[in-house]
Amino acid sequence: MSIDVHHLAGRPVIIGGGIAGLMTALHLAPEPVLLLSRTPLGADASSTWAQGGLAASLGDDDDPALHLADTLAAGDGLCDREMASRILNAAPGAIETLAGFGVRFDRTPEGTVRLGLEAAHSRRRIVHAGGDGSGREIMRALVAAVRSTPTIEVVEGLEARRLVVEDGRITGVLASCSTGPVFLATGRVVLATGGIGGLFHDSTNPLGSCGQGLALAARAGAIFADLEFIQFHPTALDGPCRPMPLISEAVRGEGAIIVDETGRRFLDGVRGAEFAPRDIVARAVWRHLADGHRVFLDVREKPGATFARQFPTIASACGKAGIDPARDLIPIRPAQHYHMGGVAVDLAGRTSVPGLWACGEVASTGLHGANRLASNSLTEAVVCARWVAESVAGSSGDGGKRATATDLPQPDPRSARPLLSRALGVTRDSEGLKEAVRALLPLVQRHDAASDPAAVGLMIAVAALLRQESRGAHSRTDFPHHAAVARRSQITLDAAIAAAREFGSSPMLESVA
Repeated sequence: MSIDVHHLAGRPVIIGGGIAGLMTALHLAPEPVLLLSRTPLGADASSTWAQGGLAASLGDDDDPALHLADTLAAGDGLCDREMASRILNAAPGAIETLAGFGVRFDRTPEGTVRLGLEAAHSRRRIVHAGGDGSGREIMRALVAAVRSTPTIEVVEGLEARRLVVEDGRITGVLASCSTGPVFLATGRVVLATGGIGGLFHDSTNPLGSCGQGLALAARAGAIFADLEFIQFHPTALDGPCRPMPLISEAVRGEGAIIVDETGRRFLDGVRGAEFAPRDIVARAVWRHLADGHRVFLDVREKPGATFARQFPTIASACGKAGIDPARDLIPIRPAQHYHMGGVAVDLAGRTSVPGLWACGEVASTGLHGANRLASNSLTEAVVCARWVAESVAGSSGDGGKRATATDLPQPDPRSARPLLSRALGVTRDSEGLKEAVRALLPLVQRHDAASDPAAVGLMIAVAALLRQESRGAHSRTDFPHHAAVARRSQITLDAAIAAAREFGSSPMLESVA
């Protein structure tokens, strides 16, 4: 690859080619912008794999206040109410925006948008596109829109490795491609890099999503929020395939039930049963598996004969595993699915580092709290992309002096993956977290391919160790109850390293119990 970086100097740089990155670029038009994607656009983005769609209060029996109430309940006391209210009030308009970009939403025979139901939602408000292929359809339309916008320069096969910071603010991006290192001079960078699934053995995310954006922000000195909150989806297809195929919550919304090998609906004693928030269902399934049972999703009666038509992607995954959902139970187990924590941002997506914004899963807006309400994530990405673009457009920054384009190693999560998988699963405890912290610290200090994934893992493990309570997706067997006061956590990489050395003596890092 050969790119002329001189004529690109000063442009805003968007790192990531998923829905958050594409929408930010489109909203910045006609300002010239550079969009970096380490793979062909959309090829390895979690957005493309999204099944559930977007949550928006479009029904006659619904409104943003009800959507907010459901979000706050799922978030288990940790949502930022102001941010959540602002995002959810903008959600219906975001559906119109996507339709304007050519997204073909599923509609009723009368032409209105068809609304689905998912767990912990009190109303039908899930907007799908292409059944369970919502992410794929949205990405199709947005990629086409980006490629037809002349002011958006897309560079594929270029991976950001470091953010250059001078005098406390962003001045450029160090990237790498097949022909070597590249320096991009810019004072405005947007992180839209997705999540952390590649740091776990069992995940529904692309394996290439291993927290690269979090590592970039960490090395730049950014503040993070709520890193300990990692959502495990309760119904991943249990088999040898990695990443694990997801079985959307929408399947339960159409009547599917969860049973064990005896046919018993063991969630009957759980408030909400199959429609309880994801963290509650995931823990119930996890405990039942730990007790020696097998767990299945039963779709034979509901949705029944219409399953393959309603959920073609899931039906195909089952078929590849030798399962006929019309006749067979579908084996399931929890798998890492979404990261509620991320780079701390304000209402405009600004981070604590001047010149750096974050949007999508890499950011922590406060919408999701301790446990994301189903289908709020794509909504958040679409809504916040507009605000990020408006903030970036209203800022100036041409970058600093030309830096030496150092060839840094490509991040390799294989050393950190077993450590995080053991310590930061559906349930955690002090002993396991401390063991992970002790093992991750030397990896961080090696400054090789393992150090960036290890740095992300270290921050998460330290944040989880210091939250001495159970709340939402963070479940401590040694601290099973809520703390008296719900507080969001904050951490930096330097603080995590200091805490790892002394297990909490750093003055920058206080327990959030």
